Amino acid sequence: MSGDRTIINYSVLDEAIGYHLRRAQLAVFQDFTETFSELGLRPADFSVLLIIAHNPGLKQSEVAEALGIQRANFVAIIDGLQARGLAERRKSEEDRRVQALHLTAQGEAFAKTMMTRWAEHEKRFVDKLGGEDARDQLVQLLARLMG
Repeated sequence: MSGDRTIINYSVLDEAIGYHLRRAQLAVFQDFTETFSELGLRPADFSVLLIIAHNPGLKQSEVAEALGIQRANFVAIIDGLQARGLAERRKSEEDRRVQALHLTAQGEAFAKTMMTRWAEHEKRFVDKLGGEDARDQLVQLLARLMG
């Protein structure tokens, strides 16, 4: 019978925080990928653009550290955003040896579109959780896990 489903004993996975976090992450990332595919935006690109938009002039190393991205990977992300005309490196006004990150005018417009899509994406998960209070509670619990 093709309609029968095998019953699987998940053992401790039913209660395992890591297992549920990973499955939840996969669901969120799948929706993110679908939401942002038209814009050619990956989660790391989104995070970097968001940090630069709200903190223009930060050094590359500061943004990479804030997001927990390794230097080699971060340089590739910035190279990609720069090639798309969304971000640019400028010499820091405080220290000319340092590269400060800024959005271009095109990047600022892109960030507005990005945030509209993000709000739709986020709302789907807030609704699944049962509202903003549940979201806030989940974020607090996850922050506690991160230490």
